[in-house]
Amino acid sequence: MPKPVLCLDFDGVCSSYSSGWQGIAVCNDPPTPGLERFLEQALQHFEVHIHSSRSRAAAGREAMELWCYKWLRQDIQEQLHFPEHKPPAFLTIDDRAITFRGNWHDVDIATLLAFRPWTHNSAPSPGMEET
Repeated sequence: MPKPVLCLDFDGVCSSYSSGWQGIAVCNDPPTPGLERFLEQALQHFEVHIHSSRSRAAAGREAMELWCYKWLRQDIQEQLHFPEHKPPAFLTIDDRAITFRGNWHDVDIATLLAFRPWTHNSAPSPGMEET
């Protein structure tokens, strides 16, 4: 039986994105704390796809793959997928998303406009500390 697809955003989820956007093929920042350990566990249960706005170009996908070669163990690297288009995932982890709960009346435009990803806050989000 195939594993369900877990889709991870790249910038701000896999990569710390501390330098901000430097170009589609530039990925110099280190991983977010605990990424390798998380991937080791996730790959036991999911087919992991890494997708980003970078994915639209071959150079962007190649840059993400090279980043993985630099920062992650080979056994993990070899199991990751880098699709051009966002896959039909069981679940997506993204630093710039909210969960839609089925009712547009619960979506407040002012809350959306005030949204800030963890990379724009002074302190890491709960659970982001290395353990």
